[in-house]
Amino acid sequence: MILFPAIDLKDGLCVRLEQGDMARATVFNRDPAEQAYSFELAGFEYLHLVDLDGAFAGKPVNADAVDRILEATNIPVQLGGGIRDLATVEAWLDKGVNRVIIGTAAVRDPALVKEAAAQHPEQVAVGLDARDGKVAVQGWAESSELSVLDIARRFEDAGVAAIIYTDIARDGMLKGLNLDATIALANAVSIPIIASGGLASIDDIRAMLEPRAGKLQGAIAGRALYDGRLDAAEALGLIRAARGGA
Repeated sequence: MILFPAIDLKDGLCVRLEQGDMARATVFNRDPAEQAYSFELAGFEYLHLVDLDGAFAGKPVNADAVDRILEATNIPVQLGGGIRDLATVEAWLDKGVNRVIIGTAAVRDPALVKEAAAQHPEQVAVGLDARDGKVAVQGWAESSELSVLDIARRFEDAGVAAIIYTDIARDGMLKGLNLDATIALANAVSIPIIASGGLASIDDIRAMLEPRAGKLQGAIAGRALYDGRLDAAEALGLIRAARGGA
């Protein structure tokens, strides 16, 4: 299991939203690169970045902040938000992003995901953000009529590295991961699944390490890390112990 600390970028700052609402943003660090470096020092193995402004604009907006993060850290980075065409995919990968996350375009232009994944194996992930079981797009501002499973199944055998599944109702609310729905998705497709939205405490980490969650690739932690409800050392220690100390 990989625990991904999240850095959400809005106006060049590191923020957390509540339920994806840009009007409910809390600034946790004015220097995202410093925040990223502190996560690396804490022992995290992989960063999760989201260009929130980009998700609404449909193109990268916080590129300068991402560039500084890439310069400041040496651990892998996955990035989503505003990635709607192959040129943007390739530009981020060329800059040193290890994995790009395609969200809105995965719903509206599945051929893009398949083409990008074919050209860049294991470097393209799909972000599926659900509200009441239906996938939301355009920075969560619009809902579709498609279920998470409908869209996930489009990409079986496409070479997609992972699906990041977010329960919007829980995101930033510290209500705990929606593990039942996430595990059900993992059991229904062969693509690795990453749980996102609501991770609240060490109890969520313990639940992720239970045998029933064995197919999950990992989980994303946001607000709980920033406000101290989740102790990074304790969480990473549990994960290392589950790996046999590796």
